Amino acid sequence: MTAPPTTDGAVAVEAGRILHVGTRDWVLQHLRAEGREVAERHVDGVLTPGLINAHTHLQYSRMGRVGRGRYQGFDDWATEFSAVYDVGGQDWGAAAAEGAAALLAAGVTAASDIVTDVAAVSALADAGLHGIAYWEVMNWSNAAWRRGGREQVIADLERVPTTPGSGLSPHAPYSLDAEPLLDIPDIVRAHGGRLHIHLGESHFEGARAGAEDWTFAGVESFRALRESGYGASATEFVDRLGVLGPDCHVAHGVYMTAEDRALLRARGTSVALCPRSNEVIGLEAPPVAAYLAEGSPIAVGTDSLSSSPSLDPMADVAALARIAREQGYAGADLHERLLSAATFGGARAMGVDIGPDRLGHLAVGAIADLTGFPMTVGTVADALAELVEAAPAARVTVIDGEVRSGEREVVA
Repeated sequence: MTAPPTTDGAVAVEAGRILHVGTRDWVLQHLRAEGREVAERHVDGVLTPGLINAHTHLQYSRMGRVGRGRYQGFDDWATEFSAVYDVGGQDWGAAAAEGAAALLAAGVTAASDIVTDVAAVSALADAGLHGIAYWEVMNWSNAAWRRGGREQVIADLERVPTTPGSGLSPHAPYSLDAEPLLDIPDIVRAHGGRLHIHLGESHFEGARAGAEDWTFAGVESFRALRESGYGASATEFVDRLGVLGPDCHVAHGVYMTAEDRALLRARGTSVALCPRSNEVIGLEAPPVAAYLAEGSPIAVGTDSLSSSPSLDPMADVAALARIAREQGYAGADLHERLLSAATFGGARAMGVDIGPDRLGHLAVGAIADLTGFPMTVGTVADALAELVEAAPAARVTVIDGEVRSGEREVVA
């Protein structure tokens, strides 16, 4: 993702990190010159950095009945979701574990997992996956926040395992009043965590006529802002409250104007695109062609099984390719850009693309998270096209240098 592709390539791994990357002959030559014993595993196909699911809710993995439906918009879907969620009696921990197993089978090595119930909070850590568990915060009014909401959220955050990573997810601009949205970024940043918010997922959040300037003073919530006659978008609203930044990434980004997208770029905020979830809910397609043409940092998410057919981000990559072409994107880099979004883009969204524990690219010193796609390979261009348009279902998943799924596809 950060260097040219290599044919007949190899990745040498030691103690969970990448030691060498290059052609197989070159890597073997260096290993032998260093006096190392070598055990080889072969994938007859393509080896990429580990796939990263940049937006999901693993605890909803037993809510597939909702995800198999088709809806007329966000409110219609939310009614069906709530009817199942509110019944109670769910084993959220077991459901999240099943979701984590599905990620591993799909070649996913890291994820952004939004957690609403504490029983599911350790799903990533328990499965040995990398990524970040984000504690979801929603339904706080300004008054309730002042009566102790801030203290409760701090206590909730401190229960989230810091391995592999932790953060807060203020649910959405319409489900929290202004004061919680103003405070939450400070809380999570003081704890060294990260932010992740649903943004531009509902039509209600898009800009409307009358988007003249406004100030925070006296505005109780995004809904109150709209009721006052202002047309500012939800993206502008949360930006004014300090939510956006390089330590934040957003999910969906469907209802965003060019000005909204420019705000994301200006703040260094990535967007995790989830096109299959949007389609199930009955939303418009995200502006994929615009994101690509404008150079916006993008990642790929599946959302949960309550709104998506599977937890395989490559299925969303294929949907993004189709949407981009339908929207007029004709760049020759389409396949390369979208594969990068599903790997390096996800790492960048979570802030783990650099530093000692970096993910998302095959580079010396990086964590040895890899995904193998057993397939017949012709030219590099043909391989990229096949991966993006119809990735083979068989996957080899390697985390910290250890094969975690697809062992039968690997020949020792």
